[in-house]
Amino acid sequence: MTSRFDVVLRVVEHKVLGVFRAVGRRVYFGKDMARGLREPGTWIPETIRQMRTIGVESVPLTVIVAAFLGGVTAFQTRYQLFPGVQVSVVGLIARQSIVLELGPLLTALVLTGRIGARMTAEIGTMRVTEQIDALETLSFDPIAYLATPRFLSALVMLPALTILANATAILSAWLTLILATDVRTSDFVSGLRLAFTEFQVVYSLIKAFCFGAAIAFVCSYEGYVTESGAEGVGRSTALAVVIASVSILVLDAVVAAIFAPFIQA
Repeated sequence: MTSRFDVVLRVVEHKVLGVFRAVGRRVYFGKDMARGLREPGTWIPETIRQMRTIGVESVPLTVIVAAFLGGVTAFQTRYQLFPGVQVSVVGLIARQSIVLELGPLLTALVLTGRIGARMTAEIGTMRVTEQIDALETLSFDPIAYLATPRFLSALVMLPALTILANATAILSAWLTLILATDVRTSDFVSGLRLAFTEFQVVYSLIKAFCFGAAIAFVCSYEGYVTESGAEGVGRSTALAVVIASVSILVLDAVVAAIFAPFIQA
C-alpha cells in the first residue's frame, strides 16, 4: 500500500514539476523577446516584412471568411424572429454578434491555421537545420530576429484584420438581407445604430490584440524549441496550432468576463 502511494506521489510530483518547468521556459522566452527590443536594427526591418506576411497576405482569406460569416448570421437571424418582432432587430443582433464575438474570434482561429502554422514551421525548420545555432555562433540574437518581429507584427495586424473582417461581415449581412429577405436598408441601419457605443469597437480590438499576442508567442516558442528533424517540425506545428487555438478560446472568455459589463450603452 505504501509503495503504491509513493509511486502515485512521484507521478504527481513529476507532472507538477513538468508544468512549472514548461511555464518557466515560456516566461524566459518572453523575457528574451522583450530584451530583443534593445536591437531595433535587427527587428524593425523584419517586423515590416512580417507585417506584409501576416497582414497583407491574409486579407483575401479574412474577407472570404467574414463575407460568409455576415451573410449566414443575418440570414439565420431574420428567420429566427418571432411574428410581431420588429425586423430592425436583425441589424442589432448582427452587429452585436459580429463585432463583439464572431468577428475577432473566427478571424483569429482561421488565421491561426495560416500564420501560426507558418511561423512554427519557418522557425522550426531553421532550428533543425542548425541555422539558429549559426546565428548564435555569430553572436546574433536569434530571438530578436525571429520571435520579436513576429510578435510585434501580430499585435498590429490582427486588430487591423479584425476591423476589415467586421466591416466586411456587416456589409455582407446588409446585402444578404436586402437581396434575399424582406428587410429594408432603413430597417437594417436602424438596428445597426441601436444601443451602439464606441467601446463595442474597442472591445473587439482588445480581443484581437490578445489573440494576436497568443498566436505569435505560442507559435514562435514551439518553433524555437523544435527537435528531431522534419518529424519534429510537423509535431511542433500541430501542437502550436492546438495550443494557440485553445489559448484564443480561453482569452475570449477572460476578456468577456472583464469587459462585458462595459459594453452596453
